[in-house]
Amino acid sequence: MDIFLLKSKIHRATVTGGDVNYEGSLTISADLMEKCGLQEYEKILCGNMANGNRWETYVIKGKRGAGEIIMNGAVAHLGKKGDVLTIMSFASVSKKKTKNWKPRVIVLGAGNKIVSVRGT
Repeated sequence: MDIFLLKSKIHRATVTGGDVNYEGSLTISADLMEKCGLQEYEKILCGNMANGNRWETYVIKGKRGAGEIIMNGAVAHLGKKGDVLTIMSFASVSKKKTKNWKPRVIVLGAGNKIVSVRGT
């Protein structure tokens, strides 16, 4: 039997922009994606800590080192620049592997710089 567990998490990501005219997705700087194990086009669940909105979308790669967190398409209506997000992805994990499972988690501070890393 497999169960779904947290795979990757970016905690306290500050929204840097939005584009309602883009097709959809969440742009995340490439270095942040790599550090927490997210892949381009991977499905994610986002929670906006400023207003409680939650949504699913997918990731697109942003500029490395730019600290980009950009809400695109209809999702741009669910938050604004300066809002703080929790970004999560999940994986189907076999029961045998769950005992030692550790998600890859990064916590961001000012300028979306990494202040803490767990599970890498």
